[in-house]
Amino acid sequence: MSKKTKVNAAILIIGNEILSGRTQDTNTSTLATWLNSIGVKVNEVRVIPDVEKTIIDTLNILRKENNYVFTTGGIGPTHDDITAESVAKAFSLKYEVHKEGYKILEAYYKPGEFNEGRQKMIWMPENAELILNPTSGAPGFSVENVFCLPGVPSILKSMLGGLKNKIVGGEPILSHSISLRTVESEIATAITEIQNRNTNVEIGSYPFFHAGKLGVSIVLRSEDQSKIDECNSQILKYINEKKIEVVDR
Repeated sequence: MSKKTKVNAAILIIGNEILSGRTQDTNTSTLATWLNSIGVKVNEVRVIPDVEKTIIDTLNILRKENNYVFTTGGIGPTHDDITAESVAKAFSLKYEVHKEGYKILEAYYKPGEFNEGRQKMIWMPENAELILNPTSGAPGFSVENVFCLPGVPSILKSMLGGLKNKIVGGEPILSHSISLRTVESEIATAITEIQNRNTNVEIGSYPFFHAGKLGVSIVLRSEDQSKIDECNSQILKYINEKKIEVVDR
């Protein structure tokens, strides 16, 4: 894949505990930041429950529409961890013990600790490739363009380094932020005009509340630093004319 190719991904967060609000999702931010840094643009993120049909149907849509799909959650040892079996069904593959994974976990646990519950973690789709886990032993896995990672944020983070050689990205997506002491309605028309003139730059505006005052962060994103610089100078020209204050955050 050449550097000029647009490479995209979807993130599929699986777990009732995310939907109930009991657990806060930080994996989206971790994955999206990492993917952007290696030139993979995240097209969409979906959060779905631990329901087999929902996982299968969603996965079959996302894997056809994106170069990569990353799932998080549902690959642990408990009864509601059904991601691996659902992925096997989505690809019409056998669901079986991964021999290499078995050896890794057998060596990881003390004798007698590698019980039936823990053995569930090395049931995977046939011929799945392992994603090694330097934190807690239990590996993730990939099938074609689908990469299945655990839901525990610290473990997921530790496994990304091992994926670097398996993901082919385009140009890294660069960003630049300008924080302003203003409100979105004051700058919306001007930002829209600047966006229309700079189609190679994605411009986002995000309100913030800092030190008791409202503000707006303008974030410029592109694969081309010179396009960001050009767009940035147009925004600075406008805010200087309007005497809008730039703030440090």
